[in-house]
Amino acid sequence: MPIELTSPQIQQAIILLAALATFATILAVAWPWIARDRLAERIRLIEQGQRQSPRSKRSRSGAQVAGRSHLFAKKPNRLFVGIVERLSLERLADESGAAQLLGMAGLRGRAPLVTFLASRLIAAVAMPGIAFGYIALVVQPDLPLPIIAAMASVGAVIGYWLPTLYVRNLISKRQGSLRRSWPDALDLLLICVESGMSSEAAFRKVAEEIGAQSRELAEEMSLTTAELAFLSDRRQAYENLGTRTGLDSIKATIIGLIQSEKYGTSLGQTLRVLAKESRDFRMAAAEKKAASLPPKLTVPMILFFLPVLFAVIATPAIIQAIGAP
Repeated sequence: MPIELTSPQIQQAIILLAALATFATILAVAWPWIARDRLAERIRLIEQGQRQSPRSKRSRSGAQVAGRSHLFAKKPNRLFVGIVERLSLERLADESGAAQLLGMAGLRGRAPLVTFLASRLIAAVAMPGIAFGYIALVVQPDLPLPIIAAMASVGAVIGYWLPTLYVRNLISKRQGSLRRSWPDALDLLLICVESGMSSEAAFRKVAEEIGAQSRELAEEMSLTTAELAFLSDRRQAYENLGTRTGLDSIKATIIGLIQSEKYGTSLGQTLRVLAKESRDFRMAAAEKKAASLPPKLTVPMILFFLPVLFAVIATPAIIQAIGAP
């Protein structure tokens, strides 16, 4: 039976779809005014911390400089603070380098550190109970309880390393964004330096321009700008940038900047060479990924494409063979 377009249900559906389309169009047009520019806000907060911090309290540590900024003024959870302070987990964090690991993931300040330490302990305690309940109630193996408890105890190790795996995943994504945008940032630095800007002004300008491409790189360069103003030793500010990012290409650029300031060599020429090397490295990485694609596609093609292809080719012949007298 054909459906008439004049039926009330069809008319209501058309009205509803038209209303949704109108709302989506208005939202898409007004989104730049509705959404907050978080990158500009983070850069502005860093600059406010730079202006409000007294010159007499300069520090040689990039973490302390960043700690003065309102960007890292978030308070940690009280429950997590109680766990960390009662068990003295911060002392163990200094020995294991947890703060540096979180810094490479873009998580700075005391709140992420306390959350990370407390979550490792909570996951290490909770995972064995979850594993024991799953094995005993869902799997229900024909094993005595002590053996099940021993199997579930492996969950403590898994739970302890889960937050670390999460942070390392954040580091990997962050480094990928930095690696892709770093050659373009070097080109912008080269333009700024050759136009007569100082290195501090060049870093500030590049941080403002590169944010549309990589928010992570804009944040790192903004922190470096603040450290160049705070620290008495500019070399320390450059080294902090290399430590926070953990990328060899950025560390090579830092070495070039330090040598240029130490020996008075041409900073523009150094940046031009480093920018070319960074672009070549990025192209080599892309070619390496492209070259590794065919071997990776072999197994999916064998498992998914070939059976379907054989079915399409062989099905007509099988039908004819079955229908033949």
